[in-house]
Amino acid sequence: MLNVFGSFLGLLAGSALCRACRQLVGVCGRGGPRQAGLRLTSLLAAVLLAGCSKEGDKKGASRAGPPAAVTVADVAKKALPVEIRTFGTVEASATVAVRAQIGGLLTNLHFREGQDVKQGDLLFSIDSRPAEAALKQAEANLARDTVLQKNAESEAGRQEELLKKGLTSQDIRDQARTAADALAAAVRADQAGVDNARLELAYCSIQAPINGRTGRLMADPGNVVKANDTVLLTLNRIKPVYVSFAVPQGQLPAIQPRMAAEALPLRVFIPGGADQPETGALTFVDNAVDPRTGTVLLRGAFTNDNLRLWPGQFVNVVLTLAVQTEAVVIPSAAVQAGQKGVHVFVVKADMTAESRPITVQRTFDDETVVASGLAPGERVVTDGQLRLGPGVTVEIKSAAPKPSVAPP
Repeated sequence: MLNVFGSFLGLLAGSALCRACRQLVGVCGRGGPRQAGLRLTSLLAAVLLAGCSKEGDKKGASRAGPPAAVTVADVAKKALPVEIRTFGTVEASATVAVRAQIGGLLTNLHFREGQDVKQGDLLFSIDSRPAEAALKQAEANLARDTVLQKNAESEAGRQEELLKKGLTSQDIRDQARTAADALAAAVRADQAGVDNARLELAYCSIQAPINGRTGRLMADPGNVVKANDTVLLTLNRIKPVYVSFAVPQGQLPAIQPRMAAEALPLRVFIPGGADQPETGALTFVDNAVDPRTGTVLLRGAFTNDNLRLWPGQFVNVVLTLAVQTEAVVIPSAAVQAGQKGVHVFVVKADMTAESRPITVQRTFDDETVVASGLAPGERVVTDGQLRLGPGVTVEIKSAAPKPSVAPP
């Protein structure tokens, strides 16, 4: 038994653990078996303590290690707008489907497709000869009945005088008055017929009812059109235009009081033109929530002076509700989600990392507004968080650009 332990101790001594171990190996060989056992027990305890001490030193050296290279950014306080971002569609401020109000042959076209027209401009001409003939007939009937009515009035006047002198009967006088009144009514009916014939003649010239831009022509000259049947043309007023969009019903409490106090600004972005938004104002909130989607319809007005907004076009909409003047802001890349919630790594003055829980209020573009947990001037890690832990030494390899201060 002692020989086995002696060989083991020899190996330990040969491994150059320490000078004390080699001395103890020599001591173990002297004395009796009992004394050798006691010396062996002491020797093993010393060897284990020495090994544990060296292992602890190795682990401590491994934990200390080189500093972790990270990118940091400063916690800033600045003004940020409170916005609702969604998408919407452009609508014409007025749309008119032009139809013929009288049937006939379409003879002339007085515009080009896609042309801007003003209210009252002539668009179409319909063959007016039937309407002109009807007008002449109505005017002739009016003239005839007017002459007859004048004669009947004269006869009724003569019968009235004869009745006063006792030279005629009451019955003959009443018949003369009745004939005069009937012809007066006929004259009024003839005048109405003349007015209607003139109106029918006016319908032969189709004019623009609003200012707008003409669309695609739906009927060419030479076609016979019916009254109130075929849409000949669609006019859209595109100065100004509307942009309609929907927001969740939960955002109504934030929109309605602000809209009552002031005109809420709107910006719309055309795909491919993110650097050139069109500006307008919110003008309408629908009076009901759509029960199928839980959203409410909103609409804004835009002057559209440059004609960049086109009816039916999809656009990105930004509704600004207010401006948060003193928001504590960090880059969104610094925010980490863990088992205990949302946190960030803060670089302390001694260049060590600290895991700090935070409360996020909202996000805006690539920035996060922090409600609690951070103070302006502190530094947070934006890149390299995977190598960090509480107390780990860090080395700043670069700093993220400071967020610009947006004016209120």
